[in-house]
Amino acid sequence: MVYFLAPVFSILVLFLDVHSFEFESFAVPNITDKAALSWTSSVNLLVGEVGFIKFDLSQGLTQEEELFLTISHNHTSIQNVAPARFPTTVKFPVNKTDADLTVTGNAVGQLAVKVNATSNEISIPKDNKFRIYVVHSHVLVVVSTVIGWMYFVAWSVSFYPQVVLNVQRKSVVGLNFDYIGYNITGFLAYGFYNIGLFWIPVVKDEYLVKYPDGVNPVQANDVFFTIHAVVLTAIIIIQCIIYERGGQRVSIIATVLLSITWVAMFVLLFVAVGGKITWLEYLMVFSYVKLGVTLIKYIPQAYMNFRRKSTEGWSIGNVLLDFTGGSLSILQMFLQSYNNAEWDLVFGDPTKFGLGVFSIFFDVIFII
Repeated sequence: MVYFLAPVFSILVLFLDVHSFEFESFAVPNITDKAALSWTSSVNLLVGEVGFIKFDLSQGLTQEEELFLTISHNHTSIQNVAPARFPTTVKFPVNKTDADLTVTGNAVGQLAVKVNATSNEISIPKDNKFRIYVVHSHVLVVVSTVIGWMYFVAWSVSFYPQVVLNVQRKSVVGLNFDYIGYNITGFLAYGFYNIGLFWIPVVKDEYLVKYPDGVNPVQANDVFFTIHAVVLTAIIIIQCIIYERGGQRVSIIATVLLSITWVAMFVLLFVAVGGKITWLEYLMVFSYVKLGVTLIKYIPQAYMNFRRKSTEGWSIGNVLLDFTGGSLSILQMFLQSYNNAEWDLVFGDPTKFGLGVFSIFFDVIFII
């Protein structure tokens, strides 16, 4: 299908646009010029608990210097009470390469704190912030992390039952081709969004400019999941080509919708190359494509099952694992929101929340 070639071209141009990208230098820095500063990226505390942010310099200083700390984002569960208290300066004596900042939890909430220095001897990274999270429970932090890996595994494994079923039957009759077309489009779009925010320096810099107090939402497991999903969906597409398919094909409606989507992304690619929109804005459109695809991708399969009065050819294992992953994803968001007193963790990430809700809705239909 021709529209599958558009995303490949898009990502190639995204990587090769030398006019917009500032590639990181691999030259060995002259360590005698400045001391590189690093620090603990975050700390989790309970109310009343004491923790530390550790600062390190790559080399000693020739004179005593101070770091200046300012709050750039403050979300608290108690009005007019900061989530944590700490000194606003950190001192580095001559030749001292490490220092600790003592932090005490005040109220459930989050702080983003900027680090600055007036000394020419100290080099501060672009992302010059650390974060303080004051939570209700350390146990919930661990539980939330475990749940995150559980839904990651469930969603990753959910592709395999359909692949195995197709191999066993040597047939894809009963598997709707529109669903597969939407699926590969959605995962390619989400993959480009994740790869861009995780790996490409200019996109990460644009994110910091747009959300100076935010945290990059894409982690390594997000990138792995989408790449894995694209590979497994591509294998299913190959199975649709080589196995008995009973005259099935992608419908005209799906072909038109997918073609419009990729043509629009192709046009927007040149808008981004021309500098009319940022690369971050371009990649954000891919995340909306993924959400839009999720809203409609299950409909053709559900209608096909209803019309045939049968689920033969459609793996129930895929449905159960997808239901498990979606349920755990939503559970994790609510646990994190409660533990951090920050409900934007649920409603501030419409793509992730939408994926979970609509996956569960259609999985229930398939199970019934």
